[in-house]
Amino acid sequence: MIRILALLFLMWPIAAYAQDTTVPPSPAVLVADEIFIAEDRELIARGNVEAFQGQVRMQAQEIRYDRVTGALTITGPIRLQDGDSIIIVADAAELDQNLRTGLLTGARIVIDQQLQLSTAQVERVNERYNQTYKTAVTSCKTCEDGKPPLWQIRARRVIHDKQERQLYFEDAQFRIGNVPVFYLPRLRLPDPTVKRATGFLIPSYVSTSELGFGIKVPYFIALREDRDLTLTPYVSSRTRTMEFRYRQAFATGDIQFDGAISRDDLRSGSTRAYLFGDGDFDLRNDFKLKFGIELASDDDYLEDYSYSSKDRLDSQILVSRARKDEYSAASLINYNSLRDNETGSTIPSIIGDLFYQKRLFPGLIGGEFRLTANLHNHIRTSDKDIIGRDVQRFNTKAEWLQGWTLPGGLRAEGRVGVAGDIFNITQDSSTNQNQSQFSPYTTVALRYPMSRIDDSGATQFLEPIAQFAYTGSDQLDIPNEESTLVDFDGGNLLSLSRFPSPDRRERGTVGAVGVNWSRFAPTGMETSLTLGQVIRNEADENFTVSSGLSGIRSDYLVAGQIKTLNGWDLTGRTLFNDKFDFSRAEILGSYSHKRAKISGSYLWLTEDPGEERFIDTSELFLDGDFVVAKNWTASADWRYDLTANRASNTGLTLVYFNECVEVEFSARRRYTRSSNLEPTTSFGLSIGLRGFSARRGTETYSRTCG
Repeated sequence: MIRILALLFLMWPIAAYAQDTTVPPSPAVLVADEIFIAEDRELIARGNVEAFQGQVRMQAQEIRYDRVTGALTITGPIRLQDGDSIIIVADAAELDQNLRTGLLTGARIVIDQQLQLSTAQVERVNERYNQTYKTAVTSCKTCEDGKPPLWQIRARRVIHDKQERQLYFEDAQFRIGNVPVFYLPRLRLPDPTVKRATGFLIPSYVSTSELGFGIKVPYFIALREDRDLTLTPYVSSRTRTMEFRYRQAFATGDIQFDGAISRDDLRSGSTRAYLFGDGDFDLRNDFKLKFGIELASDDDYLEDYSYSSKDRLDSQILVSRARKDEYSAASLINYNSLRDNETGSTIPSIIGDLFYQKRLFPGLIGGEFRLTANLHNHIRTSDKDIIGRDVQRFNTKAEWLQGWTLPGGLRAEGRVGVAGDIFNITQDSSTNQNQSQFSPYTTVALRYPMSRIDDSGATQFLEPIAQFAYTGSDQLDIPNEESTLVDFDGGNLLSLSRFPSPDRRERGTVGAVGVNWSRFAPTGMETSLTLGQVIRNEADENFTVSSGLSGIRSDYLVAGQIKTLNGWDLTGRTLFNDKFDFSRAEILGSYSHKRAKISGSYLWLTEDPGEERFIDTSELFLDGDFVVAKNWTASADWRYDLTANRASNTGLTLVYFNECVEVEFSARRRYTRSSNLEPTTSFGLSIGLRGFSARRGTETYSRTCG
């Protein structure tokens, strides 16, 4: 039949509008296969009926409009969509002409495609409330085989406040299947469209060998749109703890603080606590501010409660600005050691730095002129000689850099500069307090990049590299405070100095040779390899044996990487001498697949008293995430000390989830022993009901019927 479109202006109460001078509501629109007026002046629309009014859209088989009472009698099946998030399906309905007030029978309400309310009848009150009676509420898929959903809340009455986006239950009964678990006379929950609402979050159950069995019940407080507070009481047989998290967003940044306060049996009579916080802000003139706070009441608190595995806490503030030709930064750090073998007063606990670098590009001679200045200060709180040593230094350098492409494709890079160093060392009678020097330096690096395409279609690159470097002046007679650990790899093969800090510089004549090779196959496989060695005219005693840089000739550096399109990534590096004695070896690998991601590493370091390592170190670490089945995921990690022949840490997490529930079980074992910490085992369990929180991602994991 021909579809008819009618504008039902008669459906609006003209008298009411005459008394209301506000903006009139938009007229209703009716679409149907046929529309006619019966003998009693009743307007009837039949066949594929659709009615629109504001944000409300209704579909039905038949609508009858009584012009006297203004009532609509609707025959189903009925589908009423109220805005973007609420859909009501019913058998029959009686509504007013605005589709806002009335009664629907045999109804089901679906909110945000997550939560459904099945009820005998729905009473619509104005456009704000939907009131239901004898209601079953669930976010689980409900099949027509008569079996109950996995979980449901049955209530005598449920009121949905659309404006506040809240659900109010009266005489509520939580059921698993058809088995009642607990009863609540009153219950309030946010509907699925609410992202932040004050109330309880998912509880979790925790069991540890040190603290016993306990429960955590988070309570979220939405203070304002830009800030919130979460309080989590943690109660077990051996502890009473209050955890908290505070977050606040600003126009130019944000802050977050996490902490806890405890009274437990591990340290009877003592109040234990920790506080971690950080912030990040954009300031004027392109400056950025970052800060972090890390505090703990005692050395073992973080490990006892599994809040953190850090054994050195650092609180810091940093102000920096990065521009195309300039970088400046100012930072202040306070360290607090939790290690058994460290005394807080004898390690540098207060560290300040000022750094500035300027780049200029002179048009007359070309290249780049770079000016760098760094002011550093670290203080020990001890006032004893030597072990309480404090150091201040000022380092600056001015240098010119230029690159040339020579005939034949040879690439040359040159650098000429001078560095100035000033040191002020106090509380150390073994060295002069004030020392300074100027150090001229120059480097020339040569690269000869070559490429070819082999018979398989792969592109290969070969680049021999060499560098000559000279730095004048002798090393100052100052204690090694900052460059105790040196890492020799492909990134600093052609560096002027391989010390990590400017309190040390490589002196004299130093040469470096090596070769870079890489291959890119049509299949997507990428392979790279770097070989290198450093040669100097005089050994530098500041390099440790395991650094690979001690002696006139360094150890041989071999580093490589393999990548494939099917998810494999393997990176390795090793250092060895002419006798094939290895000083270190490490391998990093990962495999990524749509159902699994696995990564691992192996590290071996030779004993080196210069780095306070008195035995060989050998460690293996594995970590993985797996999609076990459609609704099951698992993650695990394992750290094994091959030298001690025992595990250090082991963890396993198993998660089951579908459209209406998420269950997470975790187990962790910490084997590490110290004078204060005993090995511990912990278990955790949390059960979350989906449908009362914001949707997690776009994927759905619904079960199927039948």
